[in-house]
Amino acid sequence: MDYTVPSEAFKRIDESDDEIFYREPRLVKHIDEAACTALTSYLSTVLLPNSQVLDLMASCASHLPEEISYGGVTGLGMNQTELNNNPQLSSSVVQNLAINTKLPFDDCFFNICLITVSVQYLIYPIAIFNEIARVLIPGSPCIVAFSNRCFPTKAVAIWHQLTNTGHAKLVGQYFDATQKFEPYTVRDISPIGGQGDPLFVVSAKTQPV
Repeated sequence: MDYTVPSEAFKRIDESDDEIFYREPRLVKHIDEAACTALTSYLSTVLLPNSQVLDLMASCASHLPEEISYGGVTGLGMNQTELNNNPQLSSSVVQNLAINTKLPFDDCFFNICLITVSVQYLIYPIAIFNEIARVLIPGSPCIVAFSNRCFPTKAVAIWHQLTNTGHAKLVGQYFDATQKFEPYTVRDISPIGGQGDPLFVVSAKTQPV
């Protein structure tokens, strides 16, 4: 299958340096409380005790279940103040993935990677997903959660053109394009009865050795 997507698909309304946009910390959650609860509940079914967790494109909240003991939670994001205010992180890294797509982590180190309501900002998604595959232990999952919220000027053009179903297929294409993940799955984990932001998860495990 041809996974080539025109470069114009990853243009943004605001093409200025992302470091300018993210310079001011936003100490808020980017989905409502009902969706946050739904995400935490879902993660409680997939996270294992003592896991090394990578929260990629992290902010001031990781939405991890409190009852699980983690081996470590590493956040990589754009604003150090936001990361410092995230109580679940054990370590953090500031990095602009629009400039440097190489993740500063060892091969096969993490048990799970989370991208929470941020995938729409990736302008080099396949490069990043290749890096995710590299830093995950074989057979480990990457879980991408998204809603219908975004910073519109920083979301890539193709994201604006798609429905929720299209968003899920696009993220699935990122997994498939690397040829390093098993077939992806899509789940609607939106709060029951529509009482909150819609929330969807696309996930796939790295191929076993």
